[in-house]
Amino acid sequence: MASMASTSTTSTMPPPPPPPSMLAPGKKREGDISDSFASLSGLNATPLPDRYRQLKLSLVAGHDEAQIVASWHRLLDVLRAENDTIARLGPDVIPSLRFSHLEEDLKAKHEELKKRGVAVVRGVIPRDEARAYKDQIEAYVAENKDATRGFPPENPQVYELYWSAAQLAARGHPHLVATQKRLMQALWHVSDPHAPVDISQPTMYADRLRIRQPGDARFALGPHQDGGSVERWEPAGYGLGKVYDEVFAGRWEDYDAWDAGKRAGAVCDLHAGLGACSVFRTFQGWLSISDVGPRQGTLLVYPLAKLATVYTLLRPFFRPKVAASSSSSLPASSADFLSAANWEFTGGAAMTSDLQGATPGHGQEFPEGPNGEPLHPHLELARTMVHVPQVAPGDFVVWHCDGIHAVDKVHSGTGDSSVLYIPVCPLTEVNARYLARQREAFLMGLPGPDFPGGKGESEHVNRPPASAIVGEAARQAMGLAPFLDSGVVLAGDAGLADGLHQVQGALGDGNQLGQGGRLVGPALDLVAGQAPDALLDGVDGVLDLGVEAVHAVDEGGRGVGVGALALGLGMLGGLFEDMLERRQPMGEGRDGHVVEVDGSHCDGSWEGRGFFLLEKWDGTAEE
Repeated sequence: MASMASTSTTSTMPPPPPPPSMLAPGKKREGDISDSFASLSGLNATPLPDRYRQLKLSLVAGHDEAQIVASWHRLLDVLRAENDTIARLGPDVIPSLRFSHLEEDLKAKHEELKKRGVAVVRGVIPRDEARAYKDQIEAYVAENKDATRGFPPENPQVYELYWSAAQLAARGHPHLVATQKRLMQALWHVSDPHAPVDISQPTMYADRLRIRQPGDARFALGPHQDGGSVERWEPAGYGLGKVYDEVFAGRWEDYDAWDAGKRAGAVCDLHAGLGACSVFRTFQGWLSISDVGPRQGTLLVYPLAKLATVYTLLRPFFRPKVAASSSSSLPASSADFLSAANWEFTGGAAMTSDLQGATPGHGQEFPEGPNGEPLHPHLELARTMVHVPQVAPGDFVVWHCDGIHAVDKVHSGTGDSSVLYIPVCPLTEVNARYLARQREAFLMGLPGPDFPGGKGESEHVNRPPASAIVGEAARQAMGLAPFLDSGVVLAGDAGLADGLHQVQGALGDGNQLGQGGRLVGPALDLVAGQAPDALLDGVDGVLDLGVEAVHAVDEGGRGVGVGALALGLGMLGGLFEDMLERRQPMGEGRDGHVVEVDGSHCDGSWEGRGFFLLEKWDGTAEE
């Protein structure tokens, strides 16, 4: 019988770390982008506590050790071939999309986009408009020079700015919001139809900006992953969504890097790091506001989204039989060192607490070891980290939330390398809770909850007000308008049907539950039980339109105290408008009225699917 990885009694699940900070905006200490990474903040690498050894034992407990080892061997074989392709193609390996032909390009390059996990979307915002953002930012900085922080402090290249007029305009630009939506819908999916995530509804995540000047070598951020570090192995982190379970079971080919449902409830910031992201970002991204090319202070990526993550997760369970160093006869780049035959599984008593490059409260990095050898040698990052192609103002660069990326160590160009950091975030309950706190920070001019605290821009001259965010889509994405008015299509046709009322509640606006007259909920009794006063207050405006006889019955045919018109998803626009125009019910139940959609009576228990138009009703059927 094959040996099992659970060969030690010490594989008991370790206690989880403390929960992430829920500090109000501005309550974290002051800092800058260097605080997000151990390498930039000057931290020395120290061994992780023994609980991480126990954690690693628990992750492989009960799995066939031979299966895990075999999966490692398969992975190394694939990496060897793929790395050769990346090194040969360089920046050409990164797909480019045209905003003007986005649907066509997404379809034509779909598989390559999912494999690479990175893309350049050309011309999302007109060139002159995007370049003007930089001029506006520089004027804003000049007006508030003494109050604006950045890294490095003596000559900022990355500014602690979140709420400038240019940033608000870019985040809310209808072209950019539309691009975010289509990228999520085209590349991500939700395997669980009840997962609380909506990939059709972008939400704003206010991040920093970079204006990197020629010659800069201080903002030399090496290869890293955002979205936490140790959290990827933690049961209370990504383990909450079972995001990587297939990898730890020796079935990494079955791991789906594009399943948003599993990530919706994951915790990616267990240690409340300064600048550590606590929300679910499907993509990280930036909008270029300058012309910049390779070696000009720009981005480098490892363009294998799935394989990069799989290797990162499995690397701590294997060690070389014969070590390598820069001075040895077996360099880390040699085929003999990288050969699967030179690597062994560290199970049972051989298990260590090592999670190479992971530091609690900081991003995952891919550094060299004490002897100069890379800690993740099979990625061959020295030859596989490729520059993104030449970009122009208005181009939008995105990469998978698990993607390994870096910046040029030295800006060798002659012009500035300037970007606005703008990720792509879906609507989830976790993201909505963050959005509520971020909205509070915005109104006060403070950094968002994830970022270092202090006064931020609260005293900045010409800081824009909330009215500067215009357009319904932009205001929804910022949490300034109710999502319900967007007629969102829920993931898997059901995803937020069990939780969108909680999302709106998380935004702290009870009346948002009823604004627009629609609420998503799985059953009328649940709907009626959620803050009824707030719901009814929000519906009064709809009643003023003259909708008087729209009622519903519960599953048993009994009239309910709060009536509803249930509209099937996809039928919302035309059917709802038709109902308002006719001002009469479309069908009649035993004790009230129900709506018949596609031949099915939507009685409020219709698998949680449907939009409900609420109204006050005493339970008496009307003719």
